[in-house]
Amino acid sequence: MTETLWLLIEVGVKALFIISMILSAAAVLVYSERKVSAFIQNRIGPNRVGPVGVLQPFADVLKLFMKEDLVPRAADRRFHSLAPIISLGVAISVYSVIPFAHYVQIGERIIYMGIAPNVNVGYLFILALTSVGVYGVTLAGWSSNNKYSLLGGLRSSAQMISYELSMGLSIIGVFMLAGSFSLNDIVLQQEGLRWNIFLQPLGFIIFLVATFAETNRAPFDLPEAEPELVGGYNTEYSGMKFGMFFLAEYANMATASAIISLLYLGGWQLPFSYNLIGLEAGSVSLAIVQFLCFLLKILVLCFFFIWVRWTVPRFRYDQLMNLGWRKLLPLALLNIVLTGIAMMIWG
Repeated sequence: MTETLWLLIEVGVKALFIISMILSAAAVLVYSERKVSAFIQNRIGPNRVGPVGVLQPFADVLKLFMKEDLVPRAADRRFHSLAPIISLGVAISVYSVIPFAHYVQIGERIIYMGIAPNVNVGYLFILALTSVGVYGVTLAGWSSNNKYSLLGGLRSSAQMISYELSMGLSIIGVFMLAGSFSLNDIVLQQEGLRWNIFLQPLGFIIFLVATFAETNRAPFDLPEAEPELVGGYNTEYSGMKFGMFFLAEYANMATASAIISLLYLGGWQLPFSYNLIGLEAGSVSLAIVQFLCFLLKILVLCFFFIWVRWTVPRFRYDQLMNLGWRKLLPLALLNIVLTGIAMMIWG
């Protein structure tokens, strides 16, 4: 078989695996959110469909498939249908540059664990895609021809654009330390316990807060605030179109957790030398251990996202914008200056 054919098969298998993981992760996160929120609020949570309610997410999907797809008469049907596709498409596409482990060597062939994990502008690609993701929510609000939806879409566009600045500036310190935009290079720079959460604590806090705003998660879920906007940008959506927005939200939460892990928590790196567990670089066993380590970090961060949602009350919109422009943006610039000074002093 030719090298091109091998490459196509390799990419196809990786893409199928990643899409399956995203869909499975969304179901797990929906169930986990319900159970964790029930625990926090002293309730029971799902306990009817399947053992301990584990089949509830699949019942929800079945119900959404059977729901009628209602479109307002005055809505723009083309953009009304396109908006959820953009949101879900962006959420899935981001995973193309995320490395889940380092590599596996089979004979002379080296297989890297990701669709395109060694792209030298990996995180810039993610920033570009997340910027496009704004259009999904904004178009959903505008095309619905509903004032509540329009306000939700406008809130989302202002919120995402505002916090993208702080988010982008907060990770410049990480790039300065790694000397690269490649996510694999950033992970390799954090070998051992040289995690960027210890080297860049201020940048980590800014990035974490900005991530909540970028994913529209509470306490920054202003685009879909029920008390004043009914449901915000997705008010006029039903059936699987609504389900696609719902799936995109949880896919984005998993994506955010993966990116935080890669940039600040060592990604797939173990906190100790591989020699201590007797595994060789490039072996399948080591790749599995690295993948499980990365997955564990993602799950812990996803739990943190859920915990914050059901613990911290929603911000007012003026508080949200004030935090982004007057607090996080200056602190992100300060972090760049401090990182430069530290690198000049300690090399």
